[in-house]
Amino acid sequence: MVGKNVQPRLGGGVFYRTAMRYKWTLLAMLWGIVFFNYADRQALAAVIPLLRDAWHLTPVQEGMLGSAFAWTYGLSSPFAGRLVDKIRRRVALLGGFQIWSAVCVATAFAPGVRSLLALRAAEGLGETAYFPASVSLISDHHDERTRSRALGLHQTGVYVGTIGGTTVAAILAQRFGWRSPFVVFGIAGIVLGVVLQFFIREPERRVRDERGNFGDALRTIARTPAAIALLLAFVCANAVAAVLLFWMPTYVHDHFRQNLAFAGFTASFFAQGGSFAGAIFGGWSADAATRRHRGGRMLVQGGALLLGIPFVVLAGATTSLAVVIIAFVGWGFFKGMYDANIFASMFDVTPPAIRGTVVGVMNMAGWLFGAGTAPVLIGYIAERTSLATAISSAALVYGAAAVLLFVASHRARAGS
Repeated sequence: MVGKNVQPRLGGGVFYRTAMRYKWTLLAMLWGIVFFNYADRQALAAVIPLLRDAWHLTPVQEGMLGSAFAWTYGLSSPFAGRLVDKIRRRVALLGGFQIWSAVCVATAFAPGVRSLLALRAAEGLGETAYFPASVSLISDHHDERTRSRALGLHQTGVYVGTIGGTTVAAILAQRFGWRSPFVVFGIAGIVLGVVLQFFIREPERRVRDERGNFGDALRTIARTPAAIALLLAFVCANAVAAVLLFWMPTYVHDHFRQNLAFAGFTASFFAQGGSFAGAIFGGWSADAATRRHRGGRMLVQGGALLLGIPFVVLAGATTSLAVVIIAFVGWGFFKGMYDANIFASMFDVTPPAIRGTVVGVMNMAGWLFGAGTAPVLIGYIAERTSLATAISSAALVYGAAAVLLFVASHRARAGS
């Protein structure tokens, strides 16, 4: 009798420990993919000064190169999210990884600005399934006790990818020409994708609802005031993030007269390094806040963006490189606190069955109306004032996002 009773407990314990280990191992593998997700897309921002000189681009044309990715990414996100809810997420994220890596290689052979615009749009299409698939997988393995921490750690891959993509691309471009980074990143991504297909497993979904679709996700968000506020806040925050990611290497290069490699490193390392720390702290603090009340994650996010406003203003207002570095660190830290909880907050107020589709809807709104608009708008403002003034003006958008997050927290606590 003792043996019969003990064995299931031992088996259960072994199974539990294995599951606990794998959920963090999976996170590490997805971290490697998200690194290339951002390194590939960020490489273009690092080489814009070279493209501008070679192809005689205007600021608005430069902004269009930044927006082409966002427009395709945003338009295709709802369909990608819906696909992720229907097929194996492993297939969606690894297939997308191979596609966008191949497009990255092809970018190196673009003969002119039109073809480069088309390839940037194609890369957006390839990357669109990754985040719905990855955050859905992570959320299946991590419940409310560790979800923000897990998604925050996953988010650090975004920052390291941005630093690596911007810095390495700038170094390679300065030595071998602007085309070289795309070949290096693309081939490395293809190789990693082949390796990871042997290790990433698809778990049984906790909740499956085959009737859910894009319309259901929209109706769910429309009927939930907290979700509406979170969606609008994401649009605002993504617009400001696009300013940081796309325009800052050019800003440091032109405004402070630095070479391409130094500008790429400065504009990425300090801001993204700050975000790295902010995402870890934001994930931990949001999990703790959520144990106290339902709107805790949103409260942490809103406070973070409010505290980030002075640093956004300072980044464009100072004439000192040392001060702008401080501004980058502060901006990045509070941005990271927000980023760690983007999807975890939305998952607190929407059903698990449509997680992939909800992420797709968020990405559609955030990238079309936020990141898809901001680079061109900043270029337009810069043509009429200065790039520094255009950057500082983004602080107003952060203020709007903070207010929306406080509203979301209040409505979540009220159960709506």
